[in-house]
Amino acid sequence: MHRVKVRVVEDALDANSTIARANRDDFDRHGVTVVNLMSAPGAGKTTVLERVLADGLGSVRAGVLEGDVQGSLDADRLAHLHLPVVQLNTDSGFGGECHLDANMVRSALPSLPLADLDLLIVENVGNLVCPAEFALGEDARIMVASVAEGADKPLKYPLMFRSCELVILNKIDLLPHVDFDVERFRHYLDQVHPGVTVMTCSARTGEGIGEVRDWLAALPERTASPV
Repeated sequence: MHRVKVRVVEDALDANSTIARANRDDFDRHGVTVVNLMSAPGAGKTTVLERVLADGLGSVRAGVLEGDVQGSLDADRLAHLHLPVVQLNTDSGFGGECHLDANMVRSALPSLPLADLDLLIVENVGNLVCPAEFALGEDARIMVASVAEGADKPLKYPLMFRSCELVILNKIDLLPHVDFDVERFRHYLDQVHPGVTVMTCSARTGEGIGEVRDWLAALPERTASPV
């Protein structure tokens, strides 16, 4: 019985990988770099996006695919930025999943103006487990943690932190008010993902947002295929 369950999981991941490659082919065909933005619920990734995209990314044309179980609250928050934002809810034909997968993203592609984008940011459903297991066809993954969470999160959810190219530690304006050891967090992170890029910021005050913006703005050129 246990082996049957394992086989089902393996088959699901294999099928997801096949669709993710198809997504990647479509993104590459249009010259779009894709970021999978992940975090626990409430870490502040939507607010980080608001701050990062408020002044644009220079010549980089950005769009957002918002993943949630229900509702359009996050997409509505980004509407004032006047860039393409598409809502993707997992309760609409996908069983209310706690993550996005490649098939869900593929279902949203007809609604995205890929020909007019250089960078697509996929804001995944808030979850520290499942999103890391399902490739979407992305070029890079970003993990947003916050000082409102425990410093031990990298040890408790290692796959999430191990699978990303950038870790953003958000809400640093709260450090005087919470019991969070930044150095311990970095130490634990180094145990599961040595050398990963780490940036600290406060999406509320704007501190550190410029560094995140620069990283994202440079990503399409870094991931471009060599001529």
